[in-house]
Amino acid sequence: MMNLHISHELKVLPKYFKPGASGDKPFEVRRNDRDYKVGQVILLREWTEDGGYTGYAFRRRITYILDDPEYVIPGYVILGLKSV
Repeated sequence: MMNLHISHELKVLPKYFKPGASGDKPFEVRRNDRDYKVGQVILLREWTEDGGYTGYAFRRRITYILDDPEYVIPGYVILGLKSV
């Protein structure tokens, strides 16, 4: 059985939340301020600047981490994600 322990909870603005939840956006661009690892499960929670958390969320497993400074701004990563 796969481990579904949540490693990170992340705020996501509605314009990015909806395509992520539907599976149309199977990646996240994030500041590399956490110890992200392939295999970790993240909880992405919809958040608005004026209302805070909306109560909607979804989980994804990190399947790939792109941090090559030739392709990504230093200090950021692109996380490849898959449904769990």
